[in-house]
Amino acid sequence: MTIHPDLVHGAAELERTAAGLRPHRLPAWARARGDAQLQLVEAQPAGVRLVFTTTVARVTLTALATRFGLAGVPPRAPGVFDAVVDGVLVASASLSHAVTVTMDLGTGRSTTVAADPGAMSFDLGADDGRRRRVELWLPHVESVELISLTADAPLGPVPPAATTWVHHGSSISQGSNAATPAATWVSIAARSAGVGPVNLGFGGSALLDPFVAQVIRDSPADLLSVKMGINIVNADLMRRRAFAPALHGFLDTIRDGHPDAPLLLITPLHCPIHEDTPGPGAFDLAALARGVTRFRATGDPAEVAAGRLTLTVVREDIERVFRDRAATDPQLFLLSGLDLYGPGDAGTHPLPDALHPDAATHRLIGERFAAAVFGAGGAFGAPVARP
Repeated sequence: MTIHPDLVHGAAELERTAAGLRPHRLPAWARARGDAQLQLVEAQPAGVRLVFTTTVARVTLTALATRFGLAGVPPRAPGVFDAVVDGVLVASASLSHAVTVTMDLGTGRSTTVAADPGAMSFDLGADDGRRRRVELWLPHVESVELISLTADAPLGPVPPAATTWVHHGSSISQGSNAATPAATWVSIAARSAGVGPVNLGFGGSALLDPFVAQVIRDSPADLLSVKMGINIVNADLMRRRAFAPALHGFLDTIRDGHPDAPLLLITPLHCPIHEDTPGPGAFDLAALARGVTRFRATGDPAEVAAGRLTLTVVREDIERVFRDRAATDPQLFLLSGLDLYGPGDAGTHPLPDALHPDAATHRLIGERFAAAVFGAGGAFGAPVARP
């Protein structure tokens, strides 16, 4: 059967392509205002899932994936589709082939290799006729065109979750280096709390773009969070004079649409290369020569006094923005990213590429976030559904 849009949760828009439906996490008007990097990552459906009820023990999804890579950089593993049944991850699968797009940073040219759609079957449990709630989480690191979802019995739509959590952040929020889409830190926290996530984590693109704030403003949401800093630093995007006013403006826009919803500001996680060294960030070419992907900071720490940004500076300014606003915004909250991943974690959970957490660290961060934010006394400790 073709996939009915009502089955797709967590997407802003579904684009009809020659093959099927491509989920987008930003609407078309916002995509048009972004650069090529943002347009690439917003089409990778982190947090987007097909949600339905069924009595069958197996479903088959046919899809066409597009994988993006850089010439000379080790390719990522194929994207994963996760089947979660009644809250439990029961099966995972990847497409054996996909359209591949390879960009050469030296020339700016890209090479595309075409592929045909593929089918994946998911075993959902014993064939006992029991009606079960199924979520098929789509890959967080490759774009997907959804073609068909077949089963031997009807698939029933499921209403949106009673509580919707809209989160905006960087590639870490999107899920870079997480093993599967249901195991990114955002997905882990959302599943633990039983809320419906809308993941607006965009790799390399959490840059205080005004149109992203407008999308958040206009999106249905009960809970809101903004995790800002690492991309501002590693893009060397702005100086200290601009950062705090830009963050104020971003939050002002969100508050225009959600004046009373709990809104959580999250400071950056610990990242040794950028704690006291400004961007821009770059690939470690010596590591690439060994076939290893690692990043490094290329800025001069001596220029911090002149306004260059580091994570230490960004944390100070986010905390100042919070203090400036909190007196008149009782639903504004602050969480230190160092409480999710701090200097004391670097020894036991090192960042494998010096920038992104690995699968085990995504779980650690997600569990800590759920306990601190959704737990008793947390900013989202008592979420209230929309009427």
